[in-house]
Amino acid sequence: MYDWFPLVFFPFKILVLGTGMFFAIKWHHDQAKKAQAKKNDEASEP
Repeated sequence: MYDWFPLVFFPFKILVLGTGMFFAIKWHHDQAKKAQAKKNDEASEP
Protein backbone atom coordinates (compact mmCIF):
# COMPACT_ATOMS: atom_id res chain seq x y z
CA MET A 1 0.00 0.00 0.00
CA TYR A 2 2.82 2.42 0.80
CA ASP A 3 5.19 1.26 -1.93
CA TRP A 4 5.17 4.79 -3.40
CA PHE A 5 6.60 6.34 -0.22
CA PRO A 6 10.28 5.44 -0.77
CA LEU A 7 10.00 6.40 -4.43
CA VAL A 8 8.88 9.90 -3.48
CA PHE A 9 10.60 10.45 -0.13
CA PHE A 10 14.18 9.39 -0.91
CA PRO A 11 14.68 11.48 -4.09
CA PHE A 12 13.09 14.45 -2.27
CA LYS A 13 15.36 13.86 0.73
CA ILE A 14 18.43 13.65 -1.50
CA LEU A 15 17.40 16.83 -3.31
CA VAL A 16 16.81 18.78 -0.08
CA LEU A 17 19.98 17.56 1.64
CA GLY A 18 22.04 18.08 -1.51
CA THR A 19 20.78 21.63 -1.85
CA GLY A 20 21.50 22.27 1.82
CA MET A 21 25.04 20.92 1.49
CA PHE A 22 25.65 23.02 -1.62
CA PHE A 23 24.61 26.24 0.13
CA ALA A 24 26.55 25.32 3.30
CA ILE A 25 29.73 24.79 1.27
CA LYS A 26 29.08 27.97 -0.74
CA TRP A 27 28.51 30.00 2.45
CA HIS A 28 31.75 28.76 4.03
CA HIS A 29 33.66 29.39 0.81
CA ASP A 30 32.29 32.94 0.58
CA GLN A 31 33.14 33.58 4.26
CA ALA A 32 36.72 32.42 3.67
CA LYS A 33 37.03 34.67 0.60
CA LYS A 34 35.65 37.63 2.57
CA ALA A 35 38.07 37.00 5.45
CA GLN A 36 41.00 36.70 3.03
CA ALA A 37 40.01 39.93 1.26
CA LYS A 38 39.73 41.73 4.60
CA LYS A 39 43.14 40.40 5.64
CA ASN A 40 44.66 41.58 2.35
CA ASP A 41 43.06 45.03 2.71
CA GLU A 42 44.42 45.42 6.24
CA ALA A 43 47.88 44.30 5.15
CA SER A 44 48.01 46.77 2.24
CA GLU A 45 47.16 49.80 4.39
CA PRO A 46 50.20 51.68 5.75
